[in-house]
Amino acid sequence: MKPTLLLSDLHLAPERPATAAAFHAFTRGPARGAAGVYILGDLFDSWVGDDQCREPFARQVVESLRALTHAGVPVYVARGNRDFLLGGDFARATGAILLGEQTIVDIHGTRTLLSHGDEFCTGDLAYQRYRAWARDPARQRRLLRLPYRLRRWVAAWMRRGSRSATARKPESILDVDAGAIEGAFRANGITRMIHGHTHRPAHHALVVDGTPRERIVLADWDDRGHFVEIDAAGLRNHEVDG
Repeated sequence: MKPTLLLSDLHLAPERPATAAAFHAFTRGPARGAAGVYILGDLFDSWVGDDQCREPFARQVVESLRALTHAGVPVYVARGNRDFLLGGDFARATGAILLGEQTIVDIHGTRTLLSHGDEFCTGDLAYQRYRAWARDPARQRRLLRLPYRLRRWVAAWMRRGSRSATARKPESILDVDAGAIEGAFRANGITRMIHGHTHRPAHHALVVDGTPRERIVLADWDDRGHFVEIDAAGLRNHEVDG
């Protein structure tokens, strides 16, 4: 049986050519043998609307994903905090399926909750206020009506502000909240959760209401490509270079 591959937080951008090379190597190599590929948010370091597909760098990423889906591999993409404006035109251009904020899928017999993960960082109140603002459909429509170059400037300005604000925040609020995680397990009746966002890759074993659970945190692609492979034999971590 073919494995399911999961990855997150690639933050693809022209100024990170090694990361882009690793991504293209992934789509040409390991991904071709997958039952499905799940990208759980922040595929791009910034996405200001689907007209970004016209840019040469983004077009190369789109073409790699389209080649993968045309080869018969299902690709699923969740929106992250950096690319929450991914939309229908991107999905049609790539052949990928856009996921909702939280999605439950059966991965080799285990019901698994998939998410980017930022909604679980409830201790960071300032970020959660921003997140609610950014995910509001009416605000997104207004933002997308702005000229493309202005959206680019706004995104760059917001990234600078985000980096500055994050540097001042205590480490304790930058990770997920234990209560939010337990609540998600209870609400969804699942025993496994997989997410990204925190850049703290790990495999956590925990017990909620007397039931063993597991939370898998995907690695970011800061140094090289990383993905998790799951099949009937279990779970394995892999790296990929360009």
